[in-house]
Amino acid sequence: MQADIFCRVVDNYGDIGVCWRLARQLARDFHWEVRLWVDDLTSFAHIQPGITPGAARQQLAGVDVVHWSDMPDAMLAARDVVIEAFACDPPESFIASMRRTHPVWINLEYLSAEAWVESCHGLPSQRPDGLVKHFFFPGFTPATGGLLREPALNAEREALQGSADMQDAFLRSAGVPDDALAFRRTGARTVSLFCYPSAPVAELAQALTADARPTLLLVPQGVAPRLEAACQTVGAPRVVRLPFLAQPDYDRLLWCADLNFVRGEDSFVRAAWAARPLVWQIYPQDENVHLEKLEAWLARYPAPETAHALIRAWNESKPGAEAGSEAGSIADSNAGRTAPAVAAALAPDAWLAWSDAARDWNASQSALPGLAENLATFCAELAKKR
Repeated sequence: MQADIFCRVVDNYGDIGVCWRLARQLARDFHWEVRLWVDDLTSFAHIQPGITPGAARQQLAGVDVVHWSDMPDAMLAARDVVIEAFACDPPESFIASMRRTHPVWINLEYLSAEAWVESCHGLPSQRPDGLVKHFFFPGFTPATGGLLREPALNAEREALQGSADMQDAFLRSAGVPDDALAFRRTGARTVSLFCYPSAPVAELAQALTADARPTLLLVPQGVAPRLEAACQTVGAPRVVRLPFLAQPDYDRLLWCADLNFVRGEDSFVRAAWAARPLVWQIYPQDENVHLEKLEAWLARYPAPETAHALIRAWNESKPGAEAGSEAGSIADSNAGRTAPAVAAALAPDAWLAWSDAARDWNASQSALPGLAENLATFCAELAKKR
């Protein structure tokens, strides 16, 4: 297959994170010829060394990367498959070429655990110009598109998690100093933190300071800028700032951590594959609609109620939530409860149950086909009918 994937970077890293993983896997594992159109190469370069922000076209990892500018190259016409990520709409000049060839057209949707996704996954949408767009929903059940997962991922993770020396070598290469590694070897809990500015990080620091087990907190540069100010007291977490990592290295960071705080879609899915406890900060939406999506996932996530309570509290209400709404009521009831929720979730019995649930969740999701496999099969079947 020859495919074009279109990505507009809306949330700095999440959109391009998903598209880059998908493009690489389709090229490497399914031998597709992939062009990835990206409007923001600067954000792309943060998560992928080797990307040149000013280049109109460049090749990397077997993928042809095209800078999606206001004046796209008219010579680049549609081929077998067109994938628009998250309803980003290809440029009109490109759609004009699609009218001549009628490629398989996929709208890759955002990840959701809501039940309605199953009934909408794969549905066609007929356009007046004769083109047909199909909706493809990532998800957590066999009736959805699945989750992005490379074939050797579990084996690579288990090898790293089973070797303290390999973990030390990786963390050192990622920028963790030797004294912090020694702190970790003496029993400190390793926590990775990637969050939106609204996250209650001061409450997290308060709870980790009070916990009997010390904490090594690994945080990307620029994330939670007030964190250090909240970690000044005796017993506070040791904060280590790391540069933004390439995706395979970010995966390894999640594998090394005991607990992962993640945000958005890409880092959330990768934390699930870490088989370790995770706290997801879902992308905030108007009127707290995101909290309904959060509840849909929690209904599927087999962690104990203490973990669910922490995840809800981490996504607490923000100014402007609609008073009296169901989502607003859920959020308001969690306000200011992050610190006690952390303490409850890290209590020995609750922590053990959460750790077991994280491994079970990984195993159950790994038993399903991955998103790239499902998408390749879906596109091949549609192509036969053209």
